[in-house]
Amino acid sequence: MFDEAQLELVRQCLVVTLKIAAPVLMAGILVGLVISILQAVTSIQDQTLALVPKIVVMVLVAAVLLPWTFIKLAEYAIELFTMSVGA
Repeated sequence: MFDEAQLELVRQCLVVTLKIAAPVLMAGILVGLVISILQAVTSIQDQTLALVPKIVVMVLVAAVLLPWTFIKLAEYAIELFTMSVGA
């Protein structure tokens, strides 16, 4: 049904997506865990206390990793176009 090359392209796309998204998601998880522990210790149950720091940290991590993200996407795009030209 599908050619092996097509399946490999989809696999590579998913791997690149995970590599790019993982640092941002991990930062959000770690901040959420720290805030949750803080809320449990202090009995503060405010939802914005958990949401705002997570958003700020995730935006900062995404901004710091932006050059690396562009490099990874450019490498994948070059590989994708060179594979399709050679086929």
